[in-house]
Amino acid sequence: MKAFLILAGLLSATALHAQPAAHFSVRLMTPEAAIKATQAAMAHCRKQGYQVAVAVVDRSGLVQALMRDRFAGAHTPEVAVDKAWTAASFRIPTTTLAKETQAGQPMSGIRQRARVMAIGGGLPIEAGGAVLGAIGVSGAPGGDADDACAKAGIQAIMDDLEL
Repeated sequence: MKAFLILAGLLSATALHAQPAAHFSVRLMTPEAAIKATQAAMAHCRKQGYQVAVAVVDRSGLVQALMRDRFAGAHTPEVAVDKAWTAASFRIPTTTLAKETQAGQPMSGIRQRARVMAIGGGLPIEAGGAVLGAIGVSGAPGGDADDACAKAGIQAIMDDLEL
């Protein structure tokens, strides 16, 4: 009986100090989903008469899809990628980041980091409670218009991501 109690105590102590697993699983967006979102965002912008670039990045901020319309400005591909990267990195819309990092705010210094685009047009792509990536749009007249195009891109793939 005494040996049993000692063994039970050792097992309890071991359970309390158990190490977490040395690996974990993540959900990733397929390249096909990234392309579909990019095309849908561009189509939405075209209907509004905007020439834009659209980028979709994975959860780490690496580019999965990038398109630039014929007459979009030369700067728009880089800006779209950086908007998507920012949304993926901070896991919030870039419009929200813009508000929270204005001069005088505690996080205002983050705007000085390379690649951070604290302006509208970048949205995280979330499904099943996880950020799978982000989309960035550049070239529409203003952040609100860029956001609307990005939302259309996300909406086009939501059913695919939620299944």
